[in-house]
Amino acid sequence: MKRFKFFVPFLRENGKIISSYVFSLFFIGLIIWFIKQQRGELHQVKELLVTAQWLWLSIGILLSVVYVFIHGMMYRSSFAAVSSKISIADGTILYLKRNFVSVFLPAGGVSSLAFFSSAIEQKGVSKSQINFASSIYGFVGILSVLVIAIPVFIYAILQGSIGYGEWFGLIAAILLIGGIYLLYRSVIHKGSFYRFIVKYIPVIEVYAAEFRSNQIERKHFISTFLYSSLIEIVGIVHIYIAMLALNIPASWIIAVISYIVAVVFLIISPFLRGLGAVEASMTFILTRLGYSAPEAVSITFLYRFMEFWIPMALGALSFLFRINKLLMRVVPALFLLLLGVVNVVSVLTPAIHERLRFLKDFIPMEAITASNYFVLVVGLFLLVTAAFMLKGLRMAWYFGLTLCLFSLFGHIAKAIDYEEAIFSLLVILILIGSRKEYYVKHNSRLRSFGIQTTLLSILGILIYGTLGFYFLDKNHFGIDFSWSQSIRYTLENFVLIGSDDLEPLDHFAKGFLYSINISGFLSIAFLIYTLIRPYMMKSSTEEEEFYQAKLLLDKYGNSAVDYFKTYRDKLIYTAEDLEGFVAYRIAGNFAVVLECPVCDPVLRKNLIKDFDRYCFESGMKSLYYRVPEESLEDFIAAGKKKLFLGQEGVVDLLGFSLEGGSKKSIRNALKKVADQGFQSRVYEAPVKDGLLQKLKSVSDEWLEDTERAEIVFSQGMFSWEELKEQTIITVENEEEKIVAFLNIIPDYVKNEGTYDLIRKTADAPNGIIDFIMVALFTHLKEKGYAAINLGFAPMSGLIDPHNFPERSMKFAYEKIRSFSHYKGLRAAKEKFSPEWHNRYLIYDHDFDLLQVPVALTKVIKP
Repeated sequence: MKRFKFFVPFLRENGKIISSYVFSLFFIGLIIWFIKQQRGELHQVKELLVTAQWLWLSIGILLSVVYVFIHGMMYRSSFAAVSSKISIADGTILYLKRNFVSVFLPAGGVSSLAFFSSAIEQKGVSKSQINFASSIYGFVGILSVLVIAIPVFIYAILQGSIGYGEWFGLIAAILLIGGIYLLYRSVIHKGSFYRFIVKYIPVIEVYAAEFRSNQIERKHFISTFLYSSLIEIVGIVHIYIAMLALNIPASWIIAVISYIVAVVFLIISPFLRGLGAVEASMTFILTRLGYSAPEAVSITFLYRFMEFWIPMALGALSFLFRINKLLMRVVPALFLLLLGVVNVVSVLTPAIHERLRFLKDFIPMEAITASNYFVLVVGLFLLVTAAFMLKGLRMAWYFGLTLCLFSLFGHIAKAIDYEEAIFSLLVILILIGSRKEYYVKHNSRLRSFGIQTTLLSILGILIYGTLGFYFLDKNHFGIDFSWSQSIRYTLENFVLIGSDDLEPLDHFAKGFLYSINISGFLSIAFLIYTLIRPYMMKSSTEEEEFYQAKLLLDKYGNSAVDYFKTYRDKLIYTAEDLEGFVAYRIAGNFAVVLECPVCDPVLRKNLIKDFDRYCFESGMKSLYYRVPEESLEDFIAAGKKKLFLGQEGVVDLLGFSLEGGSKKSIRNALKKVADQGFQSRVYEAPVKDGLLQKLKSVSDEWLEDTERAEIVFSQGMFSWEELKEQTIITVENEEEKIVAFLNIIPDYVKNEGTYDLIRKTADAPNGIIDFIMVALFTHLKEKGYAAINLGFAPMSGLIDPHNFPERSMKFAYEKIRSFSHYKGLRAAKEKFSPEWHNRYLIYDHDFDLLQVPVALTKVIKP
């Protein structure tokens, strides 16, 4: 059950990417199935490719290079459409890098548009203009396909050369671009759909305002469309060239139809840049249009070589202009992907007879057959592993290296395929050379548990299947199984390949096969889970850790929020050789730290670096929430960035007075509440259970009336055990009914006090908050405190914004109605004339800011 609790959050966090992989593997499986069905004709494909005319191939390759530069010109034109200027070289490099990384991203063609913009930003183009220009580039790319596709499809339907199945993909693309256009119109004109989104996600209005401020220049938008149309024409010409190169009857109309089908499936494919989906759909449509299976496969192969693999290779080379860590991860991932494809193709293509005949003299035919299946399974695992290499997972590196070793020996054992074996060796060397880039640690217990469980499952299922086949009555399958056959059929069904010559004759036989299939699927799925979840982050803190942290707070605490650093929602990180700790929570791949580390200020910089190293090795990024301005220097010295969040108010109790015109509203509130018979009372710890029951009733009513939920992280929630040990101030009527309360919590700033919860009933009189706050001031002053911390006022106090996020924050605070409660919170504190202190968010990269709202939303939940 405990492990299941780990598994559910994992699925919740990674559900989209997992579904993308499953969808992509489906298309890969589809092309594998298709090729397997045409196994007998694949030697014809080889003959066609070998005899291809080099003149036409050279023209196609040259056109691929031109194709890349046209994309660069399209990028330049899309930037010009938003009044920004980049060079063709900038646009070309931007395309190559984004196209390359899109292979490894979910919804790659869209999500890649967020990457590699820093070089353009450095030339004076704002982030919002880059995002807007990239949106135009993506939108026009889909639009140009549809402009060409619609008349072609109508013509094909009238000719009867295309079926209704292909219309499904086309309609999906039309709906996609129609939805994008309607969304654009709704944002520009603040339509009903836009208002509906803003109602539930108010922060959208900030980005929409920036979006509306960018005007599209029609002339450059049209030129962007023309460049995009030229790209589609080049794609069609590539297919036509493939036909000519293969000495196959060429047809422009078939080239256009097959290209449109391929691109439509590329658009709707969520992962691996259409790998599998394009091949399957294009091969299928070409066979429907009259070509033989070998001809269709050959045309598809050459087309993808010119439009997919050449730009991919150029994209890899584009990183060489600036060697960086991304390149050191991307190259091994690419080669793993290629090796996976090589393995699959190698197994599904006929072996060279001379080598196979030679090998049979040394290895039994059953072992050769088993090696074929083994190499196929390794190839499928390589395709999945390639994507996870980009995360820097140490376990993924070990897994990839092991698969490459298996691939190396498997190719030798299956047909002395030394070409594939040499390529496997090359990938092994690349992995060894880049091993230092895979530093994200795995959890040894999870690894051990996963491997042990998988091995035991495989062993158990092999024994079960082998014995089952061997002792089954002949009536179930019509075969009297030998031991070798039993092992073979068990392996084939375990890895979900199936057996062409195994036909179940009754329900019992079908059930037996299903049991092996399901067991194999679950075992393989668990092994993949072990790979992609290589570490289970610490999810709770031991009592001893809290005890030690509280001792350190007593020694080094200097903040009003230090109390919450040992709250039950926190995880505690301590360095081995530094006295201090960091209080944090995990949200996705972020470790969100509350304020600063608790330690001697002289050691703070070292503890920050030590915690960052821990995050680095654990595959996380660090965020520091509500960092005081006086502590920024240590973070900036560590190479981090800051973002203004708001201000914290501190009232000088010794100088506080209710006299003067500015305090008139407070005096009126106090008089109004007192005239109704209400008075304040102070209850020292330990608080009695009867009082706590009354407080719980007030708290529940307040939560229900305000439609709020308990939140934590930088504040507390109603906790019976915590409040029992704290001082409580209440406001009660003459019948001792409590209408409001607050609790005083420890404040580690010398001579400063603070509070946490402040809650009231729905029928509490107006001015009750001012009444109880003044009671708090009076109590703390009597206890000898010199100041009181009023807490945090988010987004307020920003006078001079320095960047887009800060401008957006200021705009939202001042202009957007849904953020008006922050202004009310500021006003409620402002009436006590506090001194305001700036608080900041500390982060590493600007791209992290896109994920900060989600991360903070997660950590404030109990």
